[in-house]
Amino acid sequence: MKIYKNFIINKIHKNSIILIGNFDGVHLGHRKLFGLAKRYKEKFNLKIGVLTFDPIPKIFFNKNIKNFRISNFDQKKKLLRELGVQFIINKKFDLKFSKIKSIDFIKKIIFKKLSPKFIFVSNNFRFGNKRKGDVNQLINYENKYDYKIVKPEPLKYKNKIASSSLVRNLLEEGYLRKANKLLKRNWTVIGKVEQGRKIGKKIGFPTCNIDIKDYVLAKPGVYAVRVKAKNFKSKLKGIANLGYRPTFSQKKLLLEVHLFNYSGNLYNKYLSVEFIKFIRAEKKFRNAKQLQKQIKSDLLVAKK
Repeated sequence: MKIYKNFIINKIHKNSIILIGNFDGVHLGHRKLFGLAKRYKEKFNLKIGVLTFDPIPKIFFNKNIKNFRISNFDQKKKLLRELGVQFIINKKFDLKFSKIKSIDFIKKIIFKKLSPKFIFVSNNFRFGNKRKGDVNQLINYENKYDYKIVKPEPLKYKNKIASSSLVRNLLEEGYLRKANKLLKRNWTVIGKVEQGRKIGKKIGFPTCNIDIKDYVLAKPGVYAVRVKAKNFKSKLKGIANLGYRPTFSQKKLLLEVHLFNYSGNLYNKYLSVEFIKFIRAEKKFRNAKQLQKQIKSDLLVAKK
């Protein structure tokens, strides 16, 4: 799969199907879109490409948003490849790009640089300076700039529109099972193991400390997890605490993972942590002994 960081694309990728969006999480709603794109690909013998932006425009315009992403770019890339995408234009979203007029985006970028045959967008897609461009404007210029807009009906999940916002809300509220169903896989965080305060080791439960960067903050608490690293032959089972460790007055948000039946040094290694089940919310204990007792109980639940 070819990755572009700008709009200068190979001739082979022009006259294609282009899907525009953030596609954060690549959930069931996105999958429906790509399923339809695949049918267009087979019918018209075209390639499938994606135009996406980094950072997500909402994050760019609101610096207060820290934890937002459902998946990082590498995860998104892998999922899109599995759905038949042949190239991705991952455009840096900056101040200069945000000031492009909507008509210039259509004329100078879509028409002159990308030349797509079909453009797939959601009904609420906005673009251009001050978000003045919308789907109607794209449709109005179809004939002039030789493309066709496709805007499928959004997928509904339990009477709600399947969206990245819905997945984020479910994760934040602790409805992990529902979020995983909407993602059609287990929500997964990839992060680097860092040096910690070794509190887990002191109380008998050594953990890998992972900075979750800009991933969405799922409900702080304890989770059953499966973990993968490059040197693991298979996924290992474990338990994780996501939160601020109120018992020890931790200020920094941290993902701590304790692996069952594993001993070894994982510092500076990247771990893929798959969230299987929400066990309980984070809470403050009177002392380390009380916490130890609770962890033993959590371990039994996680192993089950």
